[in-house]
Amino acid sequence: MYLDYQVEIPNEPGKITRFRKGKATYIRYAAGRIYNAEKKYNVPDHKTIGKLVSEESMMMIPNENFLKYFGDVELPEIKTGVDRSSCLKIGAFLVVRKIMEEYNLPHMITKYLGSKDAGLFLDLATYSIITEGNAAQHYPTYAYNHPLFTEKMHIYSDSKISDFLASVSDDARIGFLNEWNEKRDHREKIYISYDSTNKNCQAGEIELVEYGHPKDDKGLPVFNYSIAYDTGNKEPLFYEQYPGSVVDVSQLQFMLEKAMGYGYKKVGFILDRGYFSKENIQYMDRCGYDFVIMVKGMSSFVSELILENRGKFENVREYGIRQYKAFGMTVKKQLYASDKEERYFHIYYSDARATAEHEKTESKIDRMKKYLDSIKGKAVTISEGYKEYFHLEIYEPDGTFLYAREKTEAVQREIDLGGYFVIVTSRKMTAKDALELYKSRDTSEKLFLGDKSYLGNGALRVQSDETANAKIFAEFVALIIRCKMYTLLKDEMERLDKKPNYMTVPAAIRELDKIEMIKGLDGRYRMDHAVTATQKTILSAFQMDDKTIRKQANELADMLEKNDKEKR
Repeated sequence: MYLDYQVEIPNEPGKITRFRKGKATYIRYAAGRIYNAEKKYNVPDHKTIGKLVSEESMMMIPNENFLKYFGDVELPEIKTGVDRSSCLKIGAFLVVRKIMEEYNLPHMITKYLGSKDAGLFLDLATYSIITEGNAAQHYPTYAYNHPLFTEKMHIYSDSKISDFLASVSDDARIGFLNEWNEKRDHREKIYISYDSTNKNCQAGEIELVEYGHPKDDKGLPVFNYSIAYDTGNKEPLFYEQYPGSVVDVSQLQFMLEKAMGYGYKKVGFILDRGYFSKENIQYMDRCGYDFVIMVKGMSSFVSELILENRGKFENVREYGIRQYKAFGMTVKKQLYASDKEERYFHIYYSDARATAEHEKTESKIDRMKKYLDSIKGKAVTISEGYKEYFHLEIYEPDGTFLYAREKTEAVQREIDLGGYFVIVTSRKMTAKDALELYKSRDTSEKLFLGDKSYLGNGALRVQSDETANAKIFAEFVALIIRCKMYTLLKDEMERLDKKPNYMTVPAAIRELDKIEMIKGLDGRYRMDHAVTATQKTILSAFQMDDKTIRKQANELADMLEKNDKEKR
C-alpha cells in the first residue's frame, strides 16, 4: 500500500536502486543479503520502498516497507479530522478486538485511564501488533486505513499521542498490573518463566537509561526489561523495567518479592543460566519457591559431574527423551558445599548438539591458531582467552611472541563435554519432566523476539520518563494479546494435517489485513470480497468464521455511517 505522502529518496549509497515497470519507476532498498544456492553466492535482498514522483524529482511516494526500514524518518502529518481511507483493513483488528474483550481489557483500561483515553491506548497497542512498529509519527497512517477504538473512530495526530503518553500516570500502570495478576488463578501450582532483555534508547533525559552491557550493543544507552510468564496458562503476568547497569543476577530477588506481593505462593521459577548464583538459590529457598534452572555448562563442578557420569546413559533407550532427541539421567547431590538441601541434577546428552559443539570448538581453535601464526615475531599483547587453549612462548625482554603449543588436554576436555547440559531442580522429578518444564520457557523467549522484531520495540524514541513508562505499559498489553494469538495459532496448526506457513502471527496478520471494506458511492462501507480459504483457516484458530466477519463488518459500517451523519 502506498501512502499519501511524498518523501525524499533515502541517501543510502550502494543500497538504493531504481527499476522501471510499465510507466512507473520504483525505488528499491537492499535490506540485506541472501544466499543464492544456484549461483552459490550472496545476492542483495531488495525491497521496494516506494515509487518515483517524476524522472526529474528526488522525491518518491513511500509504501509500508519504507516505514519498516526507515522508521525514524519524519513524515508529513495526516491532520486531525481528515476523512479516513475509502479502503479499511478490518480482519486483524477484529481478531485483536475479540482477544481484548475475552480478557476484559477494554473495561480494565477504561477503569484506570478513563473512557476518553482508553480507546487511544488500545489503538496504540493494536497499532504495534498490526504494523510491527511503535513510532508515534506513523500512527496516523495506520489510523487512516484501520478501524479504531477511539470515540467515533477519531484519528489523532502524533503530537496528541505524545501528549497522551506523557499524561499516563504510574497509578494507572500499577493499578492495571495489580488487577491483571489478581484475576489469575492463585490456587493452582504454576511455573513462572522469568527472563530479561535490554532495549536501546534514542531518548532525551531519562533516568532509567544508562550505559550497561546490552546484548545488541549499538553504542547507545539502554534500560533492562523483564517479563514473568506463566508457562502453563501461557500468559504474561507482569513486567519490570530497571536501569541498564543492573545485571540480571542481582535483579532476581526484587522480582521474587514482587511475585509474592502479587499473591503467587504455589509457584516455581524457570530460569536461564544468567540468574544462577548461590545467593539467588538461598533466597528462593527462604521464599519457599521451587526452581528449575539451567547451570553454566563449563563451570568446574558441572563439568566434573558430567565427566563422572559420562558413558552411563548416552544412547540407552531407558534414558531416551524422544521428543527432544536427547538422553537424560538424574543425580541427587548438594549444589554447593554449605547447601542445606539436596538438589536434583538432570544431566542430558544430545548427539546433534555434540556434533555442532565439536565443530564449533574445532573452528574456534583453527581461528586462534591462524591468528597466533600471523603475529609470530611481533611484540603484541595476547588476550587471556588464548592461554586456556595454548602454551604461549614469549620473549620477555620486549614481549615478542615466538610460538604457541596447543593444550591438547584442554581442547579434548571441551570436546568431551560437547553435547551435554545440566538442569538443576529443587523438587524431585524425572529428567524428562525437568526438560519439558525448561523447554516450556521457549514461549517466553519468543515473547522477547516478538517484542523486538514484531512489536517494533527494539528501541524507544521518547523524551521523558513518563512517556517511556507509558510506552512500555502499552507494549505489555500488546504482548498479552500477541501471546494469545501465538498460542491459538500454534494450537490450531497442531490440529491441522499439514503445517501451513501462514499460521505464524506475522503471516496471519498480513493475511487478515487483506480483509477490507470499501466505501461505495452511497457513502457506506461494504466488504470488498468474500473471506478466502486461507483466511478462514486462520480465523478458525480464534473461533471466528466468515459469518462472524460479515456481521461485524456490517456493525462497523453502521457505526461509521452514524459518525458521518453526526458530522454533517
